[in-house]
Amino acid sequence: MASGLSSVVSGRKAAAKTTPYDLEPRGVVGRMERLPRLDLESQEDFLTGFRIWANEDMRRAANMRARKILRKQGLDFDADLETHKVLELIGDDPIVASSARLWLSCQQIMWRNLQTEFHANADKYLAEMEAADDRGPGSLELNPDMELPEYTKWEIHMQPGGYVGDPFAGHIYHYGTNNFWQGRNYQDEIHGKLAASVPLPPADGKVKRILDLGCSVGQMTVKLKERFPDAEVWGLDVGGPMVRYAHMRAVDLDIDVKFVQRLAEDTKFPDGHFDMVTSFLLFHEVNSEGAKNIIKEAYRVLRPGGVFYPMDQRMKKLLPKATAYSKFQSWWIWRWNHEVWRMDHQSNNYPEEMRKVGFHVDVETPAQHGGRRGAMIGIKPA
Repeated sequence: MASGLSSVVSGRKAAAKTTPYDLEPRGVVGRMERLPRLDLESQEDFLTGFRIWANEDMRRAANMRARKILRKQGLDFDADLETHKVLELIGDDPIVASSARLWLSCQQIMWRNLQTEFHANADKYLAEMEAADDRGPGSLELNPDMELPEYTKWEIHMQPGGYVGDPFAGHIYHYGTNNFWQGRNYQDEIHGKLAASVPLPPADGKVKRILDLGCSVGQMTVKLKERFPDAEVWGLDVGGPMVRYAHMRAVDLDIDVKFVQRLAEDTKFPDGHFDMVTSFLLFHEVNSEGAKNIIKEAYRVLRPGGVFYPMDQRMKKLLPKATAYSKFQSWWIWRWNHEVWRMDHQSNNYPEEMRKVGFHVDVETPAQHGGRRGAMIGIKPA
């Protein structure tokens, strides 16, 4: 996990090194705390390499195999087939099915390894979070008695306990997504690029308050604060364990962010309170009703002239035509990776939903942020 990275500690509180509550048994690499055991770190390094192979070589082989099967049936690769027909044609092929199975096994083993570590040492990790709960900079608001919509309780991406059901959801998610990002985000590099891409309010460029919806463990939230050091920055997530971990990490990084456990569709903030509202990979993890309500809430809490900048997969209305293999991929991710609203998400017309509540929407010229994550700009009329 530390391979190829500078071992110089940067952006962290010197005082944190002397407190018994800051668990860093193997030190840090930049802003990334190393996993507590070498064998666990080695396992995660192996799984990261395995994921890269599954995503690239194995998936390429499955794609080629799907083409060959369709060709034998006299069908074009991009033929407009129903999902059930795609499954009938290619779903049981050993190469195609193995590609999906290997990816899913990597995901399952990754989660299991991490959950085992944090649960086996629960007292220490709970004590570390408790010690940070009331420390600054920044602040933390937890609402353990809040009523959670049913859709928030799913184990998205097969993460055990999901975002709300495991006290170490933040720990598990952070190290698990290091694997997901295939070693390219140990220093929050991806989130830094995303934060840098968020457009300023076009009329005046003023950014005094920012709200990051569905902030998870706060990686983009803290990057937004680093980009706008004079702004008041809030990170909001329904997962109490997520924002608790996010706050602990921000304290350790000496970054002043306010984290709250609330619903993205019911933030409790006043009307017109923020200059900027962002989200990253939020909408594919909520149902269609939740997505519509989140858009309405983003509009409500933005001041006139403010910017809403949601980033996610497949948010634009015009999508590339799906091939048979991409339909198979969508199916198994929906079915086995527990992305239960994936199909709804792909059919939602987000630009239209944003226009319905009053946004001026730009899907053509959002700032370039790299990767394949869809993004659009919503401006609340002045």
